[in-house]
Amino acid sequence: MPDTARSFQVSRYVGLALDPIHVGTGGSRLGRVDLTIVRDPVTRVPKIPGSSLAGVLRAYAAMAQQDKHPNRQVNGKQKPYYPDCAGQGQPKQDGTGGHCGQPDCPICTVFGFARGDAGGFAGLAAFSDAHVLLFPVATREGPVWVTCPDSLRDIIGQPVEADGEAIYREVDGSPLNLGWLMLPVKKLGVWDSITQALKARGVTEEITRALAVVSDKLFSHVVNSNLEVRTSVSIDPGTGAAEEGALFTYEAIPRGTVLSWTVTCRDPKHFRIGNQAVTAVRSPEEVHGVVRRASTYLEHLGIGGMGTRGMGRLRVLQGGAQHIGEAL
Repeated sequence: MPDTARSFQVSRYVGLALDPIHVGTGGSRLGRVDLTIVRDPVTRVPKIPGSSLAGVLRAYAAMAQQDKHPNRQVNGKQKPYYPDCAGQGQPKQDGTGGHCGQPDCPICTVFGFARGDAGGFAGLAAFSDAHVLLFPVATREGPVWVTCPDSLRDIIGQPVEADGEAIYREVDGSPLNLGWLMLPVKKLGVWDSITQALKARGVTEEITRALAVVSDKLFSHVVNSNLEVRTSVSIDPGTGAAEEGALFTYEAIPRGTVLSWTVTCRDPKHFRIGNQAVTAVRSPEEVHGVVRRASTYLEHLGIGGMGTRGMGRLRVLQGGAQHIGEAL
């Protein structure tokens, strides 16, 4: 279908956690953990909400645009892309800050903007939640990356049969432990399709060689039993020792986890801002280009909390090189 007929474009992203990632729920306590991470309400598997992806990528896109055009002016006044177009959008009491809301701003048009009673714009890019595709677990054979039929469904485009309490691999083998679980190993018929699909999305040979598939029911237990849990404490400056009552624990998606999410980019020509056509981006491909450039910052600046404690970096392995949907 020609570009002029496309109304939207959906691109799949696949990313590798270079550090543990903590996207918290706000401090609720779960068992022995004080600061828990966000989980899918149905499967109970941890995830990164699409709102978190949209927020950090907006900030990184504004940084990239500010580096490219450091002296931008709007209505004769200095109006930097960063931080003005990267934050919440409401101006400060002195009149500074706030989204510009201009049809030629790639940040406000792609990620949306708010202007109080004057209304706003929802944005041309929409982000799904980032779900766990491959999860690293320590075994007696070394690290194994575990997945399940539900996680693979949108990746390989065909059903995967992995029922019961077993581990499915390329060939039958001796029982294998996934953390504290010892399970029999069975052969999986669609193994080549899975590994080829993962390699096509940038997953490394090292990970695909150590792949294991378990049932959807077992996957949640395996993931939640092998999350990273850290303990921190404040130091009393008077004694130099741990402060009384300041000990706390927090959990994170471990380093080496592979996550998958989608970005849906709408056609700008179907939208107007203040009766003006959007000029910053002119096609779904250009909308996606703004998101893709910002995604490279995830590898260095990261996502989520605890960034000063060695958490958050995420390397994009595939950033929409294969579009999974186009126009209606």
